[in-house]
Amino acid sequence: MDKRRPRVPASPEQRRSQLRAVDDQTDPGEGPVEPTAERRVHRSTAAKTSTAKGPAAKTSAAKTSTAKTSTAKGPAADTRDADTSDGAAGRRWKAERADSRQNRVQRFWSFLEIGNPYTTFWLILGSTLALSIIGLTFVLSSTSVDPTGGAFTTATRQATWAAIGLVGMLVMMVLPTRWLRAIGWFLMLLSAVLLALVAFTPLGHTGGGSTNWLRIGPVQGQPSEVAKLGLVMWGAAVLAKKGRLLSQFAHWVTPFVAPGALSVLVLVLAGGDLGTSLIIILIVGTLLFAAGVAMRYFVIAASLAAVMVALLMLVTPYRMMRVWAWLGVNCDHPTDPCHQMQQGYYALASGGFWGVGLGQSRQKWDYIPEVHNDFIFTIIGEELGLLGTLTVLGLFAVLAVGMFRVAYNTNDQFTRLVCLGVIAWINGQAFINIGMVTGLLPVVGVPLPFISYGGSALTVTLIAVGVVLNFARRQRLDGRPRPRRSSSPSKATKTSHRNPMSV
Repeated sequence: MDKRRPRVPASPEQRRSQLRAVDDQTDPGEGPVEPTAERRVHRSTAAKTSTAKGPAAKTSAAKTSTAKTSTAKGPAADTRDADTSDGAAGRRWKAERADSRQNRVQRFWSFLEIGNPYTTFWLILGSTLALSIIGLTFVLSSTSVDPTGGAFTTATRQATWAAIGLVGMLVMMVLPTRWLRAIGWFLMLLSAVLLALVAFTPLGHTGGGSTNWLRIGPVQGQPSEVAKLGLVMWGAAVLAKKGRLLSQFAHWVTPFVAPGALSVLVLVLAGGDLGTSLIIILIVGTLLFAAGVAMRYFVIAASLAAVMVALLMLVTPYRMMRVWAWLGVNCDHPTDPCHQMQQGYYALASGGFWGVGLGQSRQKWDYIPEVHNDFIFTIIGEELGLLGTLTVLGLFAVLAVGMFRVAYNTNDQFTRLVCLGVIAWINGQAFINIGMVTGLLPVVGVPLPFISYGGSALTVTLIAVGVVLNFARRQRLDGRPRPRRSSSPSKATKTSHRNPMSV
């Protein structure tokens, strides 16, 4: 009977027809048998049989019902039983989870690498402008308590250098790309001459324990900043021209490493600037790695660089004192070498999550030496709190993502090397500065890009971003869909559309 339809009691006519059918099916010799009596006989027989057999019958009945159930369910029930027994379901779940994680990682990397050329251009430009505005704001905030009365002098000077850097950035952005290789050679030669003037002439000015300033009349700057940009652009041009020859030792060493990068490094170390020397080593290593130099050379170079830095610290007493202060060993020295780091910790700790408010810092009242230079990040943490510091870190990350997209989406080796070199320069310097003020690294005197006070550093960094924006702008123009030109109608077509009655 179909269970989906309601059961309707049979009428008397239907019962009579059923009885007639049963009578016809019975043996005529035995006589008619009433169906109800036959059902009673079968039920009594089945009941006696089950009573006689006892538990064994129940067991066989259970087996029969189980067999019927498994037969009804089919192969799906057997598969589930097998999965439960041998752990196949767990392994399948783990495989699905691994595939899901791999898909998320692939989507994340595709977002970092590919992107839209229009979005990439504005990522670089927007993050650069935001960091520059934050830098000008906190230079003004940290120098607003100047006891000499020049509260706005330092901030005005920094804004002037920022304006010059923005003009340089726009100029580099619109220059033909083929000119940038020649500009790299010019900057390399110019920086070598300026560094020689700092190291070997009275024009060199000493500040902060190192002679890395060039003063000509009222103008003062750091030629080492020009050397960073020149090394990136010139090194990228040389390595890109070498091509597959970089697999040979002599071709990647000459002329990029020696005499190029080595001469710049020696001139910077002659002035005693260890922080800038670390950035130069980082730039050189990044360019060589991106160009495809074998890894075994990096192990040897890293070992030599570590030995050289250790020797420079040992032979220079004030650098070694900074290392001991970082380790917290000689904080009771009469010169109080731990004072700057401890006051920086107090500033970051007192900021909390939201900060004490813009311009309300207490540690900038002559508690932190050089607060507007190397330790300006602590004032950001005090006035804007953890939220402000994370914003600065996020802007540096956005800038790196934009530049990396430009490097990834190009087939030109020169463009790729310049972008990666600028990333290593700006973000590597930011990492060293933030690690220095938070206690992860000893104090080495490296400014925070775009934010710390320093006119030459800000101007040259903005020009370097302009070089990358040149490549991003070119990709943006190449990716723009070009309008289709409608074909001009032929003379015959024009003649056919003319009025035949006109003269």
